[in-house]
Amino acid sequence: MFELLQSGGAIMAVIFVFSLVGLAAFFERLFALRRGRVVPESVRVELLELVRQDRLADAITACRKDDGPLGRIVEVIVSHAGQPRAEVKELAEEVGRRESAELERFTGVVGIVASVAPLLGLLGTVWGMIQTFDVIQANGMGDIGRMAGGISTALVTTFGGLSVGIPALMGHRYLLSRVDELTLELEEASLFILDNLGPKADKG
Repeated sequence: MFELLQSGGAIMAVIFVFSLVGLAAFFERLFALRRGRVVPESVRVELLELVRQDRLADAITACRKDDGPLGRIVEVIVSHAGQPRAEVKELAEEVGRRESAELERFTGVVGIVASVAPLLGLLGTVWGMIQTFDVIQANGMGDIGRMAGGISTALVTTFGGLSVGIPALMGHRYLLSRVDELTLELEEASLFILDNLGPKADKG
């Protein structure tokens, strides 16, 4: 690995750093976007049962104890019970948008790595070819060793950039689809609880 980085020069080192940053961001989001953290089934069932029993104070306590996206959205819903449903729904959607943005945090880092890594590889390719042509201009076609060094830089950085960019692109798409999936589940769970506020909720 060290020899590969060395043959690619400074640009290959930059690509390697980008790969570490992208990998760290991907695994951080992978851990954060667990269903059990974002939309825990036990919390959803507990909150729904408390709302159905009209134990709204206990529901708010349970929301604050959870301290997750679902708890924060449902807390807004329960705290405004008795107000017109449209207003409560709008407040819940506002909180939901903030929570969705929080779920997307650092996914942009993975996307940047996916876009920049291949471009860095291309930059390394151009730099390697410039070195090769400089050798040819100075020494003709006889200095095969130095020519090979430039060509090696060109090929290695291209390989490195694509090797980092392709998995990063796939990881970025996966994270975005995961965010969309969890956001939809949050919306469904929150609306279901809103619909079960019973006589406390003004359906007008």
